[in-house]
Amino acid sequence: MSLIKCKIYQIDAFTKDVFGGNPACVIELREWLPESVLLSIAKENGVPETAFFINQGEYYHIRWFTPDIEMDLCGHATLATAHVIFNHLGYRYHTIRFRSASGELAVKRDNNLMVLDFPSRDPKPAHLPVELAESLNIQPQEVFKARDYVLVYLNQNEVEAFAPNRALFDRVNINPGGVIVTAPGEYVDFVSRFFTPQATILEDPVTGSAHCSLIPFWGKRLGKTQLHALQLSERGGELYCEDMGSRVLIKGSAATYLVGEIGIPV
Repeated sequence: MSLIKCKIYQIDAFTKDVFGGNPACVIELREWLPESVLLSIAKENGVPETAFFINQGEYYHIRWFTPDIEMDLCGHATLATAHVIFNHLGYRYHTIRFRSASGELAVKRDNNLMVLDFPSRDPKPAHLPVELAESLNIQPQEVFKARDYVLVYLNQNEVEAFAPNRALFDRVNINPGGVIVTAPGEYVDFVSRFFTPQATILEDPVTGSAHCSLIPFWGKRLGKTQLHALQLSERGGELYCEDMGSRVLIKGSAATYLVGEIGIPV
């Protein structure tokens, strides 16, 4: 058995400083390894998401893995990957283009921020599944769904107090989605939290992909295209958002926590 040695970066996304935002590991590959190997690496890393990417010349091919499954889209790990490419790999251009399971994505420099250009996922009114309703300590005012369920609450206090019964919550299967809880913010346009049933990590610290649904929802409700958001996890995250119709823009910063090397057995 031989080892493939790869550089690994651990980046805190949607924060200016380490120990905040959402951690992601980022690994550049020369060619794709078996999915089982990528998942094993993500499990070993133990952070909410690990992003793997390959430089294809005009664009980068990117994939995202939680410790449990491959995801179709991940905002914070894409932001982390762009941070690595811009700041550690000598990328000199203004825009990075990615290809992914969710189509083409782009990340642009904007002074000290980076701007994610992602597809909009406008949520539609939905019924709350019985299993999900039974797991909630506070019932929502409204329910919507795109990839994720969007549970709309009266105010920020209810979002802060949200605490699902884990045993009941894990009976719900939304693979590969999750549950967004959201409300108007006290000092920002809206706040949110994100939970994934049956996942190793129950609450995601900052979820860029959830804002693909939150931005069009709150944009229409508030009559605004420019939105300021907070995710109210323990680590917390701040996002500057723009509704562009079929696309959404999500601005954030990132900080490097760790640079190292791993050996992958092949």
